[in-house]
Amino acid sequence: MNHYLSKMRGGATLPPQPALRLVAIAWLGGFLAIAAVGLLTDASNMPLVLGSFGATCVMVFGFPDLPFSQPRNVIGGHFIATLTGLVFLTMFGPHWWSMAAALATAIALMLITRTVHPPAGSNPVIVMLTLPGWDFLITPTLLGSVIVIAVAVLYNNLIKDRSYPKYWG
Repeated sequence: MNHYLSKMRGGATLPPQPALRLVAIAWLGGFLAIAAVGLLTDASNMPLVLGSFGATCVMVFGFPDLPFSQPRNVIGGHFIATLTGLVFLTMFGPHWWSMAAALATAIALMLITRTVHPPAGSNPVIVMLTLPGWDFLITPTLLGSVIVIAVAVLYNNLIKDRSYPKYWG
């Protein structure tokens, strides 16, 4: 028991603070991506904004080299997690247990398909709380995530020492 509790203390030091240049790059990238999604939402009258896209921006602009930040993971993870939420909502309704099962299943499916994107883990919860229709899978989930990735590809490659993505498939 003592060993178990001692593991909760941690012990590692904080990671180093990023250079202000990297902070500014991440800030501007996040701004541009959400601005693009928001602007296209207004222009098209289609919902393209999903709350989990804010966390996606943290990943693709703050940590663009991580596997979780690659287009396959972002688009595939959002799609699979939202699809899972919609299936569970349709089959079982919006209950605490169906929300938990949808989230757990989305985690498993993202792991199996190698499309893990941590921000997408919130999508089944969002689905259960907002009760959207099946069109939610396309807008905002699929189209919105594609827009975020398009901005990430264009913007991250403008930065001299960045190359994004590391892989597509």
